[in-house]
Amino acid sequence: MRAGADRRVFLGTALGAATALALPGRAEGAEAADGTGHGCRRRRIPRSGLGMHLYTMRTALAVDFEGTLARLAALGYATVGVSGRHGHDAAAIRRMLDSTGLRAVLEHIGWETLRGPGLPGALEDLRVLGAHWPVVPSLPRTMHSPAGFRAAAREFNRIGAEARAAGLGRLLFHNHGQDHQVVDGENLYGILLDGTDPELVGFELDLYWAVRGGADPRSLFLRHRGRFPALHVKDMAPDGDFADVGSGVLDFAAMFDTARPGGVRQWLVEHDRPADPFASALASHRYLAALRY
Repeated sequence: MRAGADRRVFLGTALGAATALALPGRAEGAEAADGTGHGCRRRRIPRSGLGMHLYTMRTALAVDFEGTLARLAALGYATVGVSGRHGHDAAAIRRMLDSTGLRAVLEHIGWETLRGPGLPGALEDLRVLGAHWPVVPSLPRTMHSPAGFRAAAREFNRIGAEARAAGLGRLLFHNHGQDHQVVDGENLYGILLDGTDPELVGFELDLYWAVRGGADPRSLFLRHRGRFPALHVKDMAPDGDFADVGSGVLDFAAMFDTARPGGVRQWLVEHDRPADPFASALASHRYLAALRY
């Protein structure tokens, strides 16, 4: 157990101070306290919570949507996050999911759709998919200011209330690195955390982008308990590029130590630019299925 963890710490150190990627620290010793009241890392990700964010598989989905889903199920994935339909409507995707034994848990839906007249239709499509959470994948660059993020927080609360009225889960926000910037003395991501109703709005934390932006997922899970029902589990290569989960420098075991108080229920694998999406999916699944934390 220690050898693999030590390798990841070494690789994180090898990035050098110049990159300033703020890799999460790990507890010292197998029995070290982690702030959650348990010691040795013996938890496993439940099979029902181990999924694939389908953006990773977009080139394969464009060729054979159902065949791609079937291969993911055969690799052991149980759930998916939908990101792009590739010409299929929600009902067709639901039929393909059902036939392959996969379950959609969320869908990324464009900001303009969610905040505009397309919201009721988007929520109904989510119900058809059998998914639980609508997700804002990103905010326009023009909104990346304290005022813009406060306006977004107000809209998030409104959309979250609409989702709840439709019988769905909370609205989630998916972060990128720039969302963790400090602008005019204010942390943008903090504005969303503090300015949204926890009953209506949660967060799909992208671990790669959080670390790249200077955030510490362990601390976020503890300080904002229950706000993070879903994760994008994405690894970072030594040079800061994307990597298959388990092959890079991010210490996922340390991050997941505090996942339970953070409210995590879904671990969704993602790789933004895989050379071979199926090979990446296999390697990432093998790593996470064997991980103890």
